[in-house]
Amino acid sequence: MPETQSSDQDLIERWRRGDEAAAAELVRRHARAVAQFLAGAGAGGDLEDLVQEAFFRAFRRIDTFRGGASFRTWVMAIASNALKDLRRRERRRIRLDPLDRDAAHHNTPYEDARASELQSRFEQGVSRLPPMQRDVFLLRAQQGLSYEEIAAALGTTPGAARVHYHHAVQRLKKLLEE
Repeated sequence: MPETQSSDQDLIERWRRGDEAAAAELVRRHARAVAQFLAGAGAGGDLEDLVQEAFFRAFRRIDTFRGGASFRTWVMAIASNALKDLRRRERRRIRLDPLDRDAAHHNTPYEDARASELQSRFEQGVSRLPPMQRDVFLLRAQQGLSYEEIAAALGTTPGAARVHYHHAVQRLKKLLEE
């Protein structure tokens, strides 16, 4: 079977047997989604390192993957944990990150300012959500995962994931309406 047609499970089995190309294909398939999730969760300048760390941890623990969730869901849960670990380490030190945004738009200055303000308020709102609400929101809204997949990734139930998502959306709507 050609590599591009292999399922994730086939690639995992090939990796377990020592096929380096299978691991590279898994990273190719899922790295962008993991990066988007982490960026939405506020990874910032640490994004590349966190994506790499998530896949490193996943491949190191591939024998623990049981297939109860998709590989993508599993690696996103690992990425979420890597981000939590990083945040714990960063709490011990003060860090200032300058905002460097080069955006070439063809909008009026007012439209640019308004869009920038809304984007900033939205990002601040997402970053201020309780961790479970933020993770559920990003996995659902950004990655399009089902509540069942979210529950499997975050160690909760589908019903609880729905409630967390609902509360996250309500908080964000309220913030943007102010």
